Amino acid sequence: MTVVPDITLNNGQAIPQLGFGVFQVRPNATVAAVTAALRVGYRHIDTAEMYGNERQVGEAIARSGVGRGDVFVTTKLNNGQHRPDAARRAFDASLKALGFDYVDLFLIHWPQARRGEFVGAWNTLEEFHRDGRARSIGVSNFHQHHLEALFADGGTVPAVNQIEVHPYLTQDRLRAFCAEHQIAVEAWSPLARGRIAHDPAIAAIATATGRTPAQVVLRWHTQRGDIVFPKSVTPARIEENFAIFDFELTGEQMAAISALNRNQRTGPDPDSFG
Repeated sequence: MTVVPDITLNNGQAIPQLGFGVFQVRPNATVAAVTAALRVGYRHIDTAEMYGNERQVGEAIARSGVGRGDVFVTTKLNNGQHRPDAARRAFDASLKALGFDYVDLFLIHWPQARRGEFVGAWNTLEEFHRDGRARSIGVSNFHQHHLEALFADGGTVPAVNQIEVHPYLTQDRLRAFCAEHQIAVEAWSPLARGRIAHDPAIAAIATATGRTPAQVVLRWHTQRGDIVFPKSVTPARIEENFAIFDFELTGEQMAAISALNRNQRTGPDPDSFG
């Protein structure tokens, strides 16, 4: 079985660098998809209240025969739930849906900066971390200025920042800022929602390495140090995405992929969303 490297977070907790994402996986397809991923060897599952499939993720893990302590599970605080009492209710509901008494990582899903409540939400997440029900806490879709607002409050430094990253949006400045503050970067939409697979530069590297375009891009992510969790409901693709640690891209190939940056998003800008 492929051995997935761990990344050590700033609180000492280890997180598998490759995981399985369930964004846009329909609830009625989630149990089968997560079951297939666990069978292949994934031990890191990323979900969210917003995805509507937390219950199915928990069900798949419970049925899998894999011990709860052997699977790293992330879920997220939904938009509109940033006020303390709402955040507490949402967190309790997520634990209940998953069937767990703790999660490995709990994130603020979007800053919703125009509402001005994300710092207060972060203070509430710190409660969950202190009582042990969230082993680590972090944020998602935070720009540098959002992170700086948390730092100004003087509390816990987020363990991770989950942001859109792919070769068309390399996020070099934000990644460098996170590295400076020991915040691990998780990459969502790592394949630019499939668009990157058709890029001629990626295709050439795939041919040269004897790999698929998706494997090449996922390998680029891991060699950069990103934590990544591609999603699929197709067992063969789930297995393919897992097989990225038995080859290495050259420095020239890494640079060629990074040079594709266009600062092009496939999702919304966090400054204007929510």
